Amino acid sequence: MTLALTQKVSLTEDVLLQELAEESVLLNLESEEYFGLDDVGTHMLSVLRTSASIQEACDSLTQEYDATPEKITTDLLELVDKLLTHGLVEVTDT
Repeated sequence: MTLALTQKVSLTEDVLLQELAEESVLLNLESEEYFGLDDVGTHMLSVLRTSASIQEACDSLTQEYDATPEKITTDLLELVDKLLTHGLVEVTDT
């Protein structure tokens, strides 16, 4: 699936999210598959879920991390792609 920076990311309704310290675990209730995120992945997902678009999340993360906007965008799109592959998130047009 080709992702657009204008799209919004949200958890699918069949996913439970549990944050543990600075990390998190997502459980896809349909597939019964667990997926763990480290502290950076957890923060990226949190910003994605509260942002109006992937681009807004990229802009916010660029302000927080000492990395180029291109690197942030690449890393964020890779995370979204992995989460999509595991059926943990959905993307919608804004």
